[in-house]
Amino acid sequence: MNILKKAHSSRKILVFLLLPTLALACGISFPLATLATPTSQPVPAVAPTVQVPITLPAPVIDEQSTLIDLYQRVNPSVVNITIYVSQSGQVVALSQGSGFVYDDQGHVVTNAHVVQDAEQIDVTFSDGSIQSGKVLGLDLNSDLAVLKVDQMPSGVQPLPLGDMDTLEVGESVVAIGNPFGLEGTLTRGIISALGRTIPALTPFSIPQAIQTDAAINPGNSGGPLLNLLGEVIGVNAQIETSGLNTSNSGVGFAIPVNILKRVVPDLVENGQTEWSWLGIRGGSLDPTQVEAMKLPVDRGAFISEITPGGPAEKAGLQGATGTTTVNGRATLTGGDVITAIDDQPVRSFDDLLIYIALKTRPGQDIKLSIIRDGKTQEVSLQLAPRPESLDTSTTP
Repeated sequence: MNILKKAHSSRKILVFLLLPTLALACGISFPLATLATPTSQPVPAVAPTVQVPITLPAPVIDEQSTLIDLYQRVNPSVVNITIYVSQSGQVVALSQGSGFVYDDQGHVVTNAHVVQDAEQIDVTFSDGSIQSGKVLGLDLNSDLAVLKVDQMPSGVQPLPLGDMDTLEVGESVVAIGNPFGLEGTLTRGIISALGRTIPALTPFSIPQAIQTDAAINPGNSGGPLLNLLGEVIGVNAQIETSGLNTSNSGVGFAIPVNILKRVVPDLVENGQTEWSWLGIRGGSLDPTQVEAMKLPVDRGAFISEITPGGPAEKAGLQGATGTTTVNGRATLTGGDVITAIDDQPVRSFDDLLIYIALKTRPGQDIKLSIIRDGKTQEVSLQLAPRPESLDTSTTP
Protein backbone atom coordinates (compact mmCIF):
# COMPACT_ATOMS: atom_id res chain seq x y z
CA MET A 1 0.00 0.00 0.00
CA ASN A 2 1.47 3.33 -1.02
CA ILE A 3 1.29 6.25 1.38
CA LEU A 4 1.59 10.03 1.04
CA LYS A 5 4.11 10.31 3.88
CA LYS A 6 7.63 11.34 2.84
CA ALA A 7 10.66 11.54 5.08
CA HIS A 8 10.60 14.87 6.92
CA SER A 9 13.65 16.92 6.12
CA SER A 10 14.53 17.18 9.80
CA ARG A 11 13.95 13.55 10.75
CA LYS A 12 17.16 11.61 11.27
CA ILE A 13 17.93 7.94 11.55
CA LEU A 14 20.15 7.11 14.46
CA VAL A 15 23.19 5.35 13.09
CA PHE A 16 26.38 6.82 14.58
CA LEU A 17 29.15 7.58 12.09
CA LEU A 18 32.60 6.92 13.44
CA LEU A 19 34.69 10.04 12.97
CA PRO A 20 38.09 10.85 14.53
CA THR A 21 37.61 12.87 17.73
CA LEU A 22 39.97 14.58 20.16
CA ALA A 23 38.99 14.59 23.82
CA LEU A 24 40.42 17.42 25.91
CA ALA A 25 40.51 17.22 29.69
CA CYS A 26 39.64 20.61 31.12
CA GLY A 27 40.61 21.51 34.68
CA ILE A 28 38.96 24.35 36.50
CA SER A 29 41.06 26.24 39.03
CA PHE A 30 39.74 28.61 41.61
CA PRO A 31 41.79 31.50 43.13
CA LEU A 32 42.82 31.08 46.73
CA ALA A 33 40.77 33.20 49.11
CA THR A 34 42.65 36.01 50.85
CA LEU A 35 43.57 34.94 54.40
CA ALA A 36 42.08 37.02 57.16
CA THR A 37 44.49 38.70 59.62
CA PRO A 38 44.43 36.96 63.03
CA THR A 39 43.02 39.01 65.89
CA SER A 40 43.19 38.66 69.63
CA GLN A 41 39.42 38.44 69.97
CA PRO A 42 38.20 35.14 71.35
CA VAL A 43 36.79 32.70 68.85
CA PRO A 44 33.30 31.51 69.85
CA ALA A 45 32.83 27.83 70.28
CA VAL A 46 31.21 26.08 67.31
CA ALA A 47 28.71 23.35 67.99
CA PRO A 48 29.62 20.05 66.35
CA THR A 49 27.87 19.38 63.04
CA VAL A 50 25.26 16.65 63.22
CA GLN A 51 24.77 14.80 59.93
CA VAL A 52 21.15 13.86 59.33
CA PRO A 53 20.69 11.00 56.87
CA ILE A 54 18.59 11.88 53.82
CA THR A 55 15.43 9.83 53.59
CA LEU A 56 14.00 9.42 50.11
CA PRO A 57 10.25 9.13 49.60
CA ALA A 58 9.06 5.57 49.02
CA PRO A 59 8.04 6.16 45.34
CA VAL A 60 11.56 7.45 44.55
CA ILE A 61 13.16 4.42 46.20
CA ASP A 62 10.81 2.08 44.34
CA GLU A 63 11.57 3.73 40.98
CA GLN A 64 15.31 3.61 41.57
CA SER A 65 15.13 -0.05 42.53
CA THR A 66 13.04 -0.81 39.45
CA LEU A 67 15.48 0.90 37.07
CA ILE A 68 18.55 -0.61 38.71
CA ASP A 69 17.06 -4.10 38.57
CA LEU A 70 15.88 -3.60 34.98
CA TYR A 71 19.32 -2.47 33.82
CA GLN A 72 21.08 -5.38 35.50
CA ARG A 73 18.71 -7.84 33.83
CA VAL A 74 18.48 -6.28 30.38
CA ASN A 75 21.86 -4.71 29.63
CA PRO A 76 23.69 -8.03 29.05
CA SER A 77 21.23 -8.70 26.20
CA VAL A 78 21.83 -5.32 24.49
CA VAL A 79 24.72 -5.24 22.04
CA ASN A 80 26.88 -2.69 20.26
CA ILE A 81 27.08 -3.21 16.49
CA THR A 82 30.08 -1.91 14.53
CA ILE A 83 29.93 -1.77 10.74
CA TYR A 84 33.06 -2.16 8.56
CA VAL A 85 33.46 -1.32 4.88
CA SER A 86 36.31 -1.25 2.39
CA GLN A 87 37.98 2.07 1.74
CA SER A 88 41.22 2.63 -0.20
CA GLY A 89 42.10 -1.05 -0.02
CA GLN A 90 41.54 -1.34 3.74
CA VAL A 91 38.62 -2.44 5.90
CA VAL A 92 37.64 0.40 8.22
CA ALA A 93 34.94 1.03 10.80
CA LEU A 94 32.17 3.13 9.25
CA SER A 95 29.41 3.40 11.84
CA GLN A 96 27.87 2.03 15.01
CA GLY A 97 24.41 1.08 16.15
CA SER A 98 22.66 -1.03 18.76
CA GLY A 99 20.75 -4.29 18.87
CA PHE A 100 19.35 -6.87 21.25
CA VAL A 101 19.24 -10.64 21.65
CA TYR A 102 16.01 -12.05 20.19
CA ASP A 103 16.28 -15.76 21.05
CA ASP A 104 18.68 -18.41 22.34
CA GLN A 105 19.78 -19.37 18.80
CA GLY A 106 22.14 -16.42 18.36
CA HIS A 107 19.70 -14.10 16.57
CA VAL A 108 20.09 -10.35 17.18
CA VAL A 109 17.56 -7.71 16.11
CA THR A 110 18.63 -4.27 14.89
CA ASN A 111 17.63 -1.68 12.26
CA ALA A 112 18.07 -2.39 8.57
CA HIS A 113 19.66 1.04 8.09
CA VAL A 114 22.40 0.07 10.58
CA VAL A 115 23.64 -2.96 8.63
CA GLN A 116 22.43 -2.64 5.05
CA ASP A 117 25.81 -1.52 3.67
CA ALA A 118 28.02 -3.63 5.94
CA GLU A 119 30.84 -5.76 4.59
CA GLN A 120 31.87 -6.95 8.05
CA ILE A 121 30.05 -6.69 11.39
CA ASP A 122 31.30 -6.89 14.98
CA VAL A 123 28.75 -7.55 17.72
CA THR A 124 30.06 -6.48 21.13
CA PHE A 125 28.35 -7.73 24.30
CA SER A 126 28.31 -5.94 27.65
CA ASP A 127 31.08 -8.17 29.02
CA GLY A 128 33.41 -6.92 26.25
CA SER A 129 33.36 -10.12 24.20
CA ILE A 130 33.10 -9.64 20.44
CA GLN A 131 31.43 -11.92 17.91
CA SER A 132 31.34 -11.66 14.14
CA GLY A 133 27.81 -11.02 12.95
CA LYS A 134 26.18 -12.14 9.72
CA VAL A 135 23.12 -10.45 8.21
CA LEU A 136 20.51 -13.18 8.13
CA GLY A 137 17.81 -10.98 6.65
CA LEU A 138 16.66 -7.39 6.43
CA ASP A 139 13.45 -5.63 5.51
CA LEU A 140 13.61 -2.06 4.23
CA ASN A 141 9.84 -1.63 4.55
CA SER A 142 9.99 -1.95 8.34
CA ASP A 143 13.64 -0.91 8.83
CA LEU A 144 14.31 -4.16 10.71
CA ALA A 145 17.14 -6.66 10.34
CA VAL A 146 18.27 -9.89 11.98
CA LEU A 147 21.91 -10.79 12.59
CA LYS A 148 23.32 -14.20 13.51
CA VAL A 149 26.23 -14.76 15.88
CA ASP A 150 27.76 -18.19 16.47
CA GLN A 151 28.00 -17.98 20.23
CA MET A 152 26.61 -15.78 22.97
CA PRO A 153 28.29 -15.15 26.32
CA SER A 154 27.22 -17.36 29.19
CA GLY A 155 24.07 -16.20 30.93
CA VAL A 156 22.85 -13.87 28.18
CA GLN A 157 19.10 -14.28 27.76
CA PRO A 158 16.75 -13.18 24.96
CA LEU A 159 14.61 -10.16 25.81
CA PRO A 160 10.86 -10.78 26.21
CA LEU A 161 8.49 -8.97 23.86
CA GLY A 162 5.71 -6.76 25.19
CA ASP A 163 2.08 -6.33 24.12
CA MET A 164 1.26 -3.32 21.95
CA ASP A 165 -2.38 -3.35 23.04
CA THR A 166 -1.48 -2.62 26.67
CA LEU A 167 0.58 0.52 26.00
CA GLU A 168 -0.64 3.91 27.20
CA VAL A 169 0.50 7.46 26.54
CA GLY A 170 2.29 8.65 29.69
CA GLU A 171 3.66 5.20 30.51
CA SER A 172 7.29 5.18 31.68
CA VAL A 173 9.78 3.64 29.25
CA VAL A 174 13.51 3.01 29.09
CA ALA A 175 15.96 2.99 26.16
CA ILE A 176 19.24 1.09 26.38
CA GLY A 177 21.85 1.36 23.66
CA ASN A 178 25.08 2.95 22.50
CA PRO A 179 24.52 6.66 21.77
CA PHE A 180 27.63 8.16 20.17
CA GLY A 181 29.34 4.81 20.84
CA LEU A 182 28.83 5.03 24.62
CA GLU A 183 28.00 1.40 25.30
CA GLY A 184 25.33 0.37 27.76
CA THR A 185 23.67 3.77 28.18
CA LEU A 186 20.25 3.82 29.87
CA THR A 187 17.83 6.71 29.44
CA ARG A 188 14.33 7.08 30.83
CA GLY A 189 11.21 8.84 29.56
CA ILE A 190 7.58 8.28 28.74
CA ILE A 191 5.47 7.25 25.79
CA SER A 192 4.67 10.67 24.31
CA ALA A 193 2.26 9.40 21.65
CA LEU A 194 1.10 6.21 19.96
CA GLY A 195 0.06 5.54 16.39
CA ARG A 196 2.58 7.74 14.59
CA THR A 197 3.35 7.01 10.93
CA ILE A 198 7.04 7.33 10.10
CA PRO A 199 8.95 6.96 6.80
CA ALA A 200 10.50 3.60 5.91
CA LEU A 201 13.56 3.06 3.72
CA THR A 202 11.15 2.62 0.78
CA PRO A 203 8.35 4.79 -0.67
CA PHE A 204 6.05 3.19 1.91
CA SER A 205 5.55 4.03 5.60
CA ILE A 206 5.74 2.33 8.98
CA PRO A 207 2.47 2.55 10.93
CA GLN A 208 1.82 2.62 14.68
CA ALA A 209 5.26 3.91 15.63
CA ILE A 210 5.84 4.86 19.27
CA GLN A 211 6.88 8.43 20.05
CA THR A 212 9.00 8.90 23.18
CA ASP A 213 10.92 11.63 24.97
CA ALA A 214 13.47 9.13 26.31
CA ALA A 215 16.82 10.44 25.09
CA ILE A 216 17.86 8.47 22.01
CA ASN A 217 20.69 9.70 19.82
CA PRO A 218 22.89 8.54 16.93
CA GLY A 219 24.12 5.08 17.92
CA ASN A 220 20.81 4.11 19.60
CA SER A 221 19.47 2.77 16.30
CA GLY A 222 18.34 -0.82 16.64
CA GLY A 223 18.35 -0.83 20.43
CA PRO A 224 15.29 -1.70 22.50
CA LEU A 225 12.64 0.60 23.91
CA LEU A 226 11.38 -1.18 27.03
CA ASN A 227 8.57 -0.93 29.52
CA LEU A 228 9.44 -1.09 33.23
CA LEU A 229 8.96 -4.86 33.19
CA GLY A 230 11.96 -5.09 30.87
CA GLU A 231 9.84 -6.12 27.87
CA VAL A 232 10.69 -4.83 24.39
CA ILE A 233 7.89 -2.58 23.14
CA GLY A 234 9.78 -1.05 20.22
CA VAL A 235 13.04 -0.74 18.30
CA ASN A 236 14.56 2.77 18.44
CA ALA A 237 14.96 4.09 14.91
CA GLN A 238 14.52 7.82 14.31
CA ILE A 239 14.61 11.23 15.96
CA GLU A 240 13.09 14.56 14.98
CA THR A 241 15.63 17.38 14.87
CA SER A 242 15.75 21.04 13.93
CA GLY A 243 17.74 20.14 10.82
CA LEU A 244 20.79 21.93 12.24
CA ASN A 245 22.09 18.99 14.30
CA THR A 246 21.51 15.29 14.86
CA SER A 247 21.11 15.30 18.63
CA ASN A 248 18.00 14.41 20.59
CA SER A 249 15.37 17.11 20.93
CA GLY A 250 12.91 15.06 22.97
CA VAL A 251 11.04 13.59 20.00
CA GLY A 252 12.13 10.04 19.14
CA PHE A 253 10.40 7.20 17.34
CA ALA A 254 10.52 3.43 17.80
CA ILE A 255 9.26 0.75 15.42
CA PRO A 256 6.42 -0.91 17.38
CA VAL A 257 6.65 -4.41 18.79
CA ASN A 258 3.67 -5.64 16.73
CA ILE A 259 5.65 -4.89 13.53
CA LEU A 260 8.65 -6.69 15.07
CA LYS A 261 6.46 -9.73 15.79
CA ARG A 262 5.19 -9.63 12.20
CA VAL A 263 8.59 -9.29 10.49
CA VAL A 264 11.36 -10.91 12.54
CA PRO A 265 10.09 -14.53 12.43
CA ASP A 266 10.04 -14.28 8.62
CA LEU A 267 13.58 -12.87 8.56
CA VAL A 268 14.81 -15.68 10.82
CA GLU A 269 13.08 -18.34 8.74
CA ASN A 270 13.39 -17.01 5.19
CA GLY A 271 15.73 -14.01 5.28
CA GLN A 272 12.94 -11.79 3.95
CA THR A 273 9.28 -10.94 4.35
CA GLU A 274 6.51 -9.80 2.02
CA TRP A 275 4.03 -7.00 2.60
CA SER A 276 0.58 -6.68 1.08
CA TRP A 277 0.01 -3.94 -1.48
CA LEU A 278 -3.23 -2.25 -2.49
CA GLY A 279 -1.77 0.26 -4.94
CA ILE A 280 -3.29 3.60 -3.97
CA ARG A 281 -2.21 7.01 -2.71
CA GLY A 282 -4.41 9.17 -0.57
CA GLY A 283 -5.17 10.55 2.85
CA SER A 284 -7.81 10.87 5.53
CA LEU A 285 -11.08 12.47 4.44
CA ASP A 286 -11.28 16.16 5.40
CA PRO A 287 -14.29 18.48 5.89
CA THR A 288 -13.72 20.37 2.64
CA GLN A 289 -13.97 17.11 0.67
CA VAL A 290 -17.09 16.12 2.59
CA GLU A 291 -18.73 19.44 1.65
CA ALA A 292 -17.44 19.51 -1.93
CA MET A 293 -18.58 15.95 -2.74
CA LYS A 294 -21.73 16.11 -0.56
CA LEU A 295 -20.72 12.89 1.17
CA PRO A 296 -23.00 11.01 3.58
CA VAL A 297 -20.01 10.34 5.89
CA ASP A 298 -17.36 12.58 7.48
CA ARG A 299 -14.66 9.97 8.14
CA GLY A 300 -12.83 7.59 5.83
CA ALA A 301 -9.80 7.09 3.55
CA PHE A 302 -9.85 9.23 0.40
CA ILE A 303 -8.15 7.81 -2.72
CA SER A 304 -6.26 10.54 -4.55
CA GLU A 305 -4.37 8.35 -7.03
CA ILE A 306 -4.41 4.78 -8.33
CA THR A 307 -1.03 3.16 -9.04
CA PRO A 308 -0.98 1.72 -12.59
CA GLY A 309 -0.96 -2.07 -12.66
CA GLY A 310 -1.81 -2.43 -8.96
CA PRO A 311 -4.65 -4.40 -7.35
CA ALA A 312 -6.78 -1.27 -6.93
CA GLU A 313 -6.65 -0.46 -10.64
CA LYS A 314 -7.52 -4.05 -11.56
CA ALA A 315 -10.52 -3.90 -9.21
CA GLY A 316 -11.76 -0.65 -10.78
CA LEU A 317 -11.16 1.69 -7.86
CA GLN A 318 -11.13 5.38 -8.75
CA GLY A 319 -8.76 8.19 -7.77
CA ALA A 320 -9.39 11.94 -7.72
CA THR A 321 -10.86 13.38 -10.89
CA GLY A 322 -10.60 17.09 -10.19
CA THR A 323 -10.06 19.96 -7.77
CA THR A 324 -12.73 22.13 -6.14
CA THR A 325 -12.40 25.26 -4.03
CA VAL A 326 -14.40 25.38 -0.81
CA ASN A 327 -14.22 28.48 1.41
CA GLY A 328 -11.08 29.51 -0.43
CA ARG A 329 -9.40 26.13 0.07
CA ALA A 330 -8.58 23.89 -2.89
CA THR A 331 -9.34 20.20 -2.36
CA LEU A 332 -9.17 17.06 -4.48
CA THR A 333 -12.53 15.55 -5.35
CA GLY A 334 -14.01 12.63 -7.26
CA GLY A 335 -11.97 9.84 -5.67
CA ASP A 336 -13.48 6.81 -3.95
CA VAL A 337 -13.81 7.00 -0.18
CA ILE A 338 -13.05 3.74 1.67
CA THR A 339 -15.22 3.38 4.79
CA ALA A 340 -14.58 -0.27 5.71
CA ILE A 341 -12.27 -3.18 4.94
CA ASP A 342 -13.51 -6.72 5.58
CA ASP A 343 -16.35 -5.13 7.56
CA GLN A 344 -13.88 -3.31 9.85
CA PRO A 345 -14.53 0.46 9.99
CA VAL A 346 -11.99 2.72 8.27
CA ARG A 347 -12.08 6.19 9.83
CA SER A 348 -8.70 7.38 8.56
CA PHE A 349 -6.06 6.51 6.00
CA ASP A 350 -3.92 5.11 8.85
CA ASP A 351 -6.70 2.63 9.69
CA LEU A 352 -6.44 1.30 6.15
CA LEU A 353 -2.64 1.20 6.25
CA ILE A 354 -2.57 -0.66 9.60
CA TYR A 355 -5.10 -3.27 8.47
CA ILE A 356 -3.34 -3.95 5.16
CA ALA A 357 0.10 -4.10 6.83
CA LEU A 358 -0.72 -6.16 9.91
CA LYS A 359 -3.86 -8.15 9.13
CA THR A 360 -3.23 -9.37 5.59
CA ARG A 361 -0.73 -11.20 3.40
CA PRO A 362 -0.04 -10.95 -0.36
CA GLY A 363 -2.53 -13.00 -2.36
CA GLN A 364 -5.27 -12.54 0.23
CA ASP A 365 -8.76 -11.50 -0.94
CA ILE A 366 -10.30 -8.49 0.79
CA LYS A 367 -13.60 -6.62 0.57
CA LEU A 368 -13.75 -2.83 0.58
CA SER A 369 -16.80 -0.70 1.32
CA ILE A 370 -16.53 2.50 -0.71
CA ILE A 371 -18.57 5.60 -1.46
CA ARG A 372 -18.63 6.74 -5.08
CA ASP A 373 -20.93 9.47 -6.38
CA GLY A 374 -22.66 9.52 -3.01
CA LYS A 375 -23.57 5.84 -3.09
CA THR A 376 -22.12 2.93 -1.09
CA GLN A 377 -20.87 -0.15 -2.92
CA GLU A 378 -18.69 -3.19 -2.23
CA VAL A 379 -15.48 -3.99 -4.11
CA SER A 380 -13.54 -7.25 -3.82
CA LEU A 381 -9.91 -7.59 -4.83
CA GLN A 382 -6.78 -9.65 -4.30
CA LEU A 383 -3.78 -8.01 -2.65
CA ALA A 384 -0.37 -8.23 -4.32
CA PRO A 385 3.16 -8.14 -2.85
CA ARG A 386 4.69 -4.69 -2.50
CA PRO A 387 6.94 -3.87 -5.46
CA GLU A 388 10.60 -3.26 -4.73
CA SER A 389 10.40 0.23 -6.21
CA LEU A 390 7.78 2.71 -7.33
CA ASP A 391 7.74 5.77 -9.54
CA THR A 392 7.24 8.47 -6.93
CA SER A 393 7.51 11.41 -9.32
CA THR A 394 3.74 11.88 -9.27
CA THR A 395 3.25 11.39 -5.52
CA PRO A 396 0.91 14.15 -4.29
